[in-house]
Amino acid sequence: MDDRSAETRTGAEASRSRVVLTVALSVLMAAFIALGTWQVKRLFWKLDLIARVDARVLAEPVPAPAQSEWPGISADKDEYRRVTAMGVFAHDKEALVQAVTERGAGFWVLTPMVVDDHTTILINRGFVPADRRDAAARPGSQLPGAGRVTGLLRMTEPDGGFLRSNDPATRRWYSRDVDAIARAQGLVDVAPYFIDADATPNPGGLPVGGLTVVNFRNSHLVYAATWYVLALMSAAGIVVVRRVRR
Repeated sequence: MDDRSAETRTGAEASRSRVVLTVALSVLMAAFIALGTWQVKRLFWKLDLIARVDARVLAEPVPAPAQSEWPGISADKDEYRRVTAMGVFAHDKEALVQAVTERGAGFWVLTPMVVDDHTTILINRGFVPADRRDAAARPGSQLPGAGRVTGLLRMTEPDGGFLRSNDPATRRWYSRDVDAIARAQGLVDVAPYFIDADATPNPGGLPVGGLTVVNFRNSHLVYAATWYVLALMSAAGIVVVRRVRR
């Protein structure tokens, strides 16, 4: 094979390599642009969600949804609404859910409240430290008779916490799973949500309400910028590949 044939073959191989690299970089660029655009859409969705939740948190409280309204409740339009409920606490059926708060580790005290239509709403009355988990260790905290609660409507948290599953048989709860807690405590006609009580003090100072954290992670702008920068780098790579000669 003479030098001219070898040179032609080498040139053809180089040309094919440039085509393959160009196609690969073009696919990557398109993928990065699509991912960046998706993150921009997610950014605007998150900003809208934050605005809607802020409006609910700051709004005047409304009556907690009654049984006829339960089928229409959703996280999108109802979670973090300020609501009120009136009824009688069933303190003998309270459940303790492990919690980590600004006050340290301890438990949420979830107590059923039987309201006027004889349905039940789980009320997260607030936080107690581990050494005060037993009702006897916080005398006066269990309110007798009818009471009124104002707080934030929250959606059920099924299954359990991070890497820890709820264990209804031993009453070990790692998330506020309304359905599982209701079954374990023998409750019927229970609302599919619970209420995080506000900071209105309880007798004796426990449980401590008003510790709901309303905070949404929003890194979509950073992610979008990252994908678009990678798309620009892919475009630059295409230009370099097309300019490379044998």
